[in-house]
Amino acid sequence: MALYLDHFGLAQAPFRITPHPDFFFEGAERGATLEALLYAILHDEGIVKVTGEVGSGKTMLCRVLLERLPPQVQTVFLANPSYSRAEIVEAIAEELDVRPAAGAAAVSIRDLQSHLIAQYAEGRRVVVLIDEAHAMPRDALEQVRLLTNLETGRAKLLQIVLFGQPELDEALDAAAMRQLKDRITHSFRMRPLSPPEVGRYLAHRMRAAGYRGPDVFSPAAVAEIARGSGGLVRRINVLADKALLAAFAAGEHAVGAAHVRAAIADSDFAPIAPTRRARALRAGLAGAALVAVGAVAGAGLYALLNDDPTVSAPASPAPSAAPAPPSAPSATESTVTRAPMQAQAVAPEPPRLADQPAQAPISEAPTAAEPLLRPEQLRRLLAYPTGGNRLLKERIAAARERLEREPDSHWSVELFVTDNSDAARTERFLLRARDMVPIEDVYVIPVLAGRRYRIRVTFGAYAAREEALEAARRLPPKYQRAFQLEPRSFMELRAEV
Repeated sequence: MALYLDHFGLAQAPFRITPHPDFFFEGAERGATLEALLYAILHDEGIVKVTGEVGSGKTMLCRVLLERLPPQVQTVFLANPSYSRAEIVEAIAEELDVRPAAGAAAVSIRDLQSHLIAQYAEGRRVVVLIDEAHAMPRDALEQVRLLTNLETGRAKLLQIVLFGQPELDEALDAAAMRQLKDRITHSFRMRPLSPPEVGRYLAHRMRAAGYRGPDVFSPAAVAEIARGSGGLVRRINVLADKALLAAFAAGEHAVGAAHVRAAIADSDFAPIAPTRRARALRAGLAGAALVAVGAVAGAGLYALLNDDPTVSAPASPAPSAAPAPPSAPSATESTVTRAPMQAQAVAPEPPRLADQPAQAPISEAPTAAEPLLRPEQLRRLLAYPTGGNRLLKERIAAARERLEREPDSHWSVELFVTDNSDAARTERFLLRARDMVPIEDVYVIPVLAGRRYRIRVTFGAYAAREEALEAARRLPPKYQRAFQLEPRSFMELRAEV
């Protein structure tokens, strides 16, 4: 038990590194990602992937997910990444209490399938959650893919969720893993906390532990913890615990920067190795703050693209903003017949929700003498297959026009980034978005990552970051709940194309 509990009026230690669901922090897209995972497990099929740096909160998210799944979902949690191909089937069978057929030495895939069919007939779903998936042998990952083939004529029998470090993304980029990667229907990233989120996280943990006074951590202390931890929650917990102990030893009831600096000096954190994606970003734009570019606003993203209009939307790494309902896509979709933006045949402004204030005028920049996109960037942008989805084609054309002329210093509001580049899904999102916000302010930017496209959706164009932040605050309340709204400079957006 921490020595400082009575000193600070705490009922329990607030910064234990062992995950405890009572301390789950829903900020920084954690709560939205949790809702997306719950929806995906209950209503969707395929493999779901959650990645994040060591200590970013993946295990906590997994624990809370296990706690909040309804009784009709039977869960299998595999924490050992070193299972062989055969052992992973045995481990799942053991958790499900499946016995081998008479005379057989081990459970077969057929035995497992028979059990899953029986569960399905009783209205139960079976979900396998695999922790540390980045460390799994390649043949075990291939077995995971084969397990997704277990199905009835109408539904998959097994839902799989992979939790892993960023190395999992790199492993899945290998040519031999392309079949598994294609089965991943939803990807989420646990990004580090920003400095303001670190302050809210510390306050949340203190109050969850029973504290009822004013903030213990001074703004300077919060800034030091954010710097020393890199925004990783496990490191935040370590530094906050040591800083509280330092303040207690000094007989003080407020934690200052000096206490945190002492905690940092007493800690020996390993440096965070950059992922291949982060290295590529730095090489493409030296000095630019692009670490958060890969983050998926898991919350809004999922809701944007799923097909149930009654479910609140929760999507992968960094605040974002824009037209994306927190509920899933509607089952019935209409066809769009708008002309491309370059032809200047833009339809009248769609109706706004009653609770949405008028959109501030977009700051128009002088037209550049020459297009700002390089020829190879333009080729990649135009090579994305829109599949005959006319609204999607229009919004990509509008994005191209913006990217070609907006100065580096201008800003847009990022709504989400997704690895799911299915054109029909994006079209469904746009069909819903045009009833929520001015569709002419929505831009779709296909980004070629390796051999696959990712989709970035942004909103508006503004001359200053403050204008973009203000525009994000004026978006409909549903969007505020569904997305993390984050300004992105056109310099960043162009660098990603």
